[in-house]
Parts: sequence; C-alpha cells; structure tokens
Amino acid sequence: MSDTVRYGIIGTGMMGCEHIRNLDLIDGAEVTAIADSDEQSRGWGRNFAGEHVEVYQDYRELLRRAPVDAVVVATPNFTHHDVLQDVFRTAKHVLVEKPMCTEVADCHRIVEAAARHPGVVWVGMEYRYMRAVDHLIGRVHAAELGPLRMLAIREHRFPFLPKVGDWNRFNRNTGGTLVEKCCHFFDLMNLITRRKPVRVYASGAQDVNHLDESYGGETPDILDNAYAVVDFQGGARALLDLCMFAENSRNEVEIAATCDRGKIEAFVPESRVVVCRRDGSAHESRTFELPAEIRYAGAHHGSTYYEHLAFLEAVRSGGHPAVSALDGALAVAVGAAAEQSAREHRPVELRELGF
Repeated sequence: MSDTVRYGIIGTGMMGCEHIRNLDLIDGAEVTAIADSDEQSRGWGRNFAGEHVEVYQDYRELLRRAPVDAVVVATPNFTHHDVLQDVFRTAKHVLVEKPMCTEVADCHRIVEAAARHPGVVWVGMEYRYMRAVDHLIGRVHAAELGPLRMLAIREHRFPFLPKVGDWNRFNRNTGGTLVEKCCHFFDLMNLITRRKPVRVYASGAQDVNHLDESYGGETPDILDNAYAVVDFQGGARALLDLCMFAENSRNEVEIAATCDRGKIEAFVPESRVVVCRRDGSAHESRTFELPAEIRYAGAHHGSTYYEHLAFLEAVRSGGHPAVSALDGALAVAVGAAAEQSAREHRPVELRELGF
C-alpha cells in the first residue's frame, strides 16, 4: 500500500459527508470515490470531496472500478447487510456505520463473513472516541475507584432528523430506535463494563414525535423515549435513559460510572469529566478542548476524526479492529432485546437472540 490510503464513501448523506470532511483533515488519507443512488446526496458528496473525486450512482461499480483501498459504508441501516456482502467479495478494508445491521440474524451472518475477510472490518461507534467519554473509559478500566458497579447513560436530545426518502421513520428500516440510535450506548455499556450482557428490561413509547406525520398513508412507529436496564455477568448493571423531545438540554449525553470508592461522570457536548470520591476529597474536573476544524467537522464532537485515526492505523498495520463485527453485533442484539422487552412487557435474555 502506498503512503496514502484511498477511500471510497458509499452513501453521501449527512454521515457520509461527515466522514469525507474528517478524512480531509488527516494526512495520508484521501477520498478518491463516492457512491450514492440519490442525485442530491451525490452532489453533497462531490462538494465536500472535491472535483477530483470519481462519482458513482451504483456502489457496486465503485467496488469494481474505483481506485480505493478502503470503503466507508454510510447508507441507510437496512442496506448495510447487502452492501457488506458485496464488500466482502473484494479485499477492501471497510468501516460500516452503526448499526451494523438492523436484524440480529443478519448480524450473525456478518460476523461469520468478517472473520474470513482479508481486510479490516470496523464498525463505526463514534461515541467511544469522544474525548470525555474516552477519558472516562480509561479511568474506569484503571479501577482507580474500585470495581464498577453501576453505569448510567442519559441522552436527552432532539428528534430524528429527516433522511432521504424518510426511511428513518419506520422500525422496519431502522431496527427500531433502541437499535438505530442506542446501539452506540449499548456498545459503550459492553465496553465500559467489559462484561457480557445477559438480560434487558425496557419500557418505551412513542408519545410526542412524528405523530402528525404521514408517509404513503402510514404514521411513523419509532419510539421517542425509553428506559432500558441491562444486567451483565458478574452483577454489574447499566441504565439507558433516552428522551428524543428534549431539545436544548444543557448536555445531550451524560454518563455516570459508579464504583466502590466514587463516581466518574462525562458530559457531552461540554466535553467535561468530573470525578468525585466517597472519602470527601475535592472533586476533580477536566475539560477537553478540540481544535475548531476537528470540533466542527460534523455532528459528533470530534469523535469521527479520532475514530478515523484509529481505523487508518489498523489498515496500515494490518491490526485488529478496535470495534469488531462481533462488537457491532452485540450492540444490535442488546438494542433488539430492548425493543422486544418494551413491546412484550417482559425481560428478554440475550441467549434468546443467540448471544
């Protein structure tokens, strides 16, 4: 491989363009091709990637013809399984956006295929790479406050944004809100606890958002608020508190990891970590500053940039992905279990889904 790694972006909507913008900031990375079936989205991608970029309507033509070493898959959720199967017919490295798939059965198939693929297979989980969240993870894993007992994640935010063709308004396309949006947080739970999830209890509803919308005579069916509790092997437990009609909250995401001797909290977008100890010693507070060009190259507070640095290193070194297909599958499985639990009003065991 040359010093420059050439990227193809498959899907150039909002997230695909965020990947283009961040790759443009990284030495040794170049977007040389884009593909999207939607004309407007192709225009967005061309504007960000520049006039030199090769443009394809069919991503399969990109895979066959474009001069790329790696691809980023940022197409609608329900297409990921089929796109990945086509990528696996090549030797290209791939970063696929979350959720890896919308169905657990498809996730199992992708895990098996990824194990045979010669390239790096990486699932995009940007929240791991937010500076404050990354710092919290390191402090918990260092066990400086003792073993982790409880983990609480709150996301209070705005409703889902419009997407091309309004695909994100229906569970059949997204896997459900607790898969589409919250696989990020279930991935964080799995990563921070370093334990296997065994059981999910969830309660959720669609109470406020999208009820006055109609698409082809159908009203959207996606949850807009939920609580989900996840039990892990060894006794640790985690809580997700989701509300998608809470615009203008001071922080969109708050994470609290409580250990035997104290608590570590992370706040986004303040990018701040607070540590308090049960012995009454002074609180520790730290804020992480980012260069403006990184902070504003998308909607994920700089994390996409740091994620790409890690992915690029794995590509160049031939190393293992930090976020594997199995990690992506397990995050989807917890989200699917939470959707099922909320729907059936009962706890759902992960073994019911093959995990």
